[in-house]
Amino acid sequence: MTKYNITPKKEKAAVYRNLVSPELMDELKEKILNIVLIQQKYKDKNYSAKKLAEDLGTNTRYISAVVNVRFHTNYTSFVNKFRIEEAMALLTDKRYQELNMEDISDMVGFANRQSFYASFYKVNGMTPREYKLAHYKELPADQKEEKKAGRKGK
Repeated sequence: MTKYNITPKKEKAAVYRNLVSPELMDELKEKILNIVLIQQKYKDKNYSAKKLAEDLGTNTRYISAVVNVRFHTNYTSFVNKFRIEEAMALLTDKRYQELNMEDISDMVGFANRQSFYASFYKVNGMTPREYKLAHYKELPADQKEEKKAGRKGK
C-alpha cells in the first residue's frame, strides 16, 4: 500500500471538453488564473469550482474542461498546487518557523491537516515536516544560531 493511499490518475475522455472553443478556453484560462492565483482564492478552503464558475458567469463543466485541457489536471489538484507552493515558501521562511503544520495548512487554504499532508506528499514525495527539516538544515549557520538563541530566551 502506498503512503497516503494516493492512486494513479485514470485518463478518460470527456465529451464536453470538445464543446468549448479554443478561443473561449484561452479566455477562461486567463480569468481562472486571475481569480485563483492573482486574487489568491486558492487560500479560501471553501472556494469551489462551482463558486469559480459563478464568478466567471459560466458553468462547472466549462471550468473543468479548461482546467483539464489547459492545465492538464483537475480543479482540486490545480488549486492544491498553489497551496503547496505557498506552504513550501512558509515552511522555509524563518518568520514562520514557530508555526505548526495545522497553522500552515490553514494559512494556505486546506480544510484539514490530512488533505494538506496527502497533497504535499503527492507533489514533493515527502511530508511537510520532512521538507521543513531538510530545508532548515540548509540554512546558513548564523540563522540556525539565531533560532537556537530565540528558543533559549523563552
